[in-house]
Amino acid sequence: MLFTRDLRVHDQAALSEAARVAETVIPLFVADDTLLAREGTAHRLRFLAAALADLRDSLRRRGADLVIRRGDPVAETLRLVGAHDATAVFIGGDASSYARHRERRLGRERVELRVENTVAAVPPGTLAPNGRNHYRVFTPYWRRWREEPLPAILDPPAQLTLPDGVAPGPLPFVHDSAGGETAGRGRLSDWLAHGVGDYDDRRDDLAADGSSRLSAHLHFGCLSATEVITRARAFGPAADPFVRQLCWRDFYLQLLAANPRLATEDLHPRRRDWNDDDAAFALWREGETGSAVVDATMRRLRAEGWIGNRARLIVAGYLTKTLGLDWRLGAAVFAELLVDADVANNVGNWQWVAGTGVDTRPNRGFNADRQAKRFDRDGAYVRRYLPDAYTSAA
Repeated sequence: MLFTRDLRVHDQAALSEAARVAETVIPLFVADDTLLAREGTAHRLRFLAAALADLRDSLRRRGADLVIRRGDPVAETLRLVGAHDATAVFIGGDASSYARHRERRLGRERVELRVENTVAAVPPGTLAPNGRNHYRVFTPYWRRWREEPLPAILDPPAQLTLPDGVAPGPLPFVHDSAGGETAGRGRLSDWLAHGVGDYDDRRDDLAADGSSRLSAHLHFGCLSATEVITRARAFGPAADPFVRQLCWRDFYLQLLAANPRLATEDLHPRRRDWNDDDAAFALWREGETGSAVVDATMRRLRAEGWIGNRARLIVAGYLTKTLGLDWRLGAAVFAELLVDADVANNVGNWQWVAGTGVDTRPNRGFNADRQAKRFDRDGAYVRRYLPDAYTSAA
């Protein structure tokens, strides 16, 4: 059973199905050198390391272990298939071109490939408007999505058995952060008890930090999107604004699955010539533009590996609409620095802001000063992450 972006034992369809049909299971994670070379951020690697350590503990409590290898995931998987006469490979489906290429490579081998849904709540391809194979407008998708029944949440396997002679291998990184399923489930319970009710009132307040901070746990699959949504819905209509944000996650997954080039090409080319200004881009990246809210946000991003949704919109709007720079430059920075960056959400949101994606108002503006006055009225957010802005002014 090859783990990818689904590092958990609760509501893990691929793991549960492997445990159901087989006497022995090899739970495998391959530290993929190709992807790790792109990751580039210590924040994300620390989170991943903690998630793997927690997953290993969970599997050991069930009688197995997390088998760790490093290199090409397909080659390492097939090496274990051959060494232990495995009859099937189980994996969670995903939408990126890289993930789908990995599936195709595994599917060409003489071993049964079982692809289960472990990433989305409603998998890509499940919902489509008349005459199309996917949605390009969010609101009608949301209306269909919220009526779609979700599967029952799966309990973790009670017992797992490794074949004889499998060397688990060492964890690939040292961990010192609170990643992983155990931390994620604790945070989810706390958020539902104390945060989801006033999410809509606080989520855009830059200084309040009113978001769930569950995005990294969802990105690495330490939490099941299905379980998060199901448990949130138990709180009634007050949870709808939060659930709607999780719908955006599935929306972008189905958009990327249907448009594989979305990561590098405009969904809607609108004949815009981007500025070629390396100096302006460098100032934006380093948080030295002179716009206090933009600079505070970019410095927070580098320091913490996370920024809230409103802050993401502000800095993305500044890059694309104020500086006139290509959204792909910003998407690459986010992909490098955000702990929770995945292809579908990252490029979907950047294209939305840039006016090349699914926004029905492609000329929408994001004036950073007006955004700051509205969402950081007393300057608390800027003072927290850019104290020198006020010191210099004094």
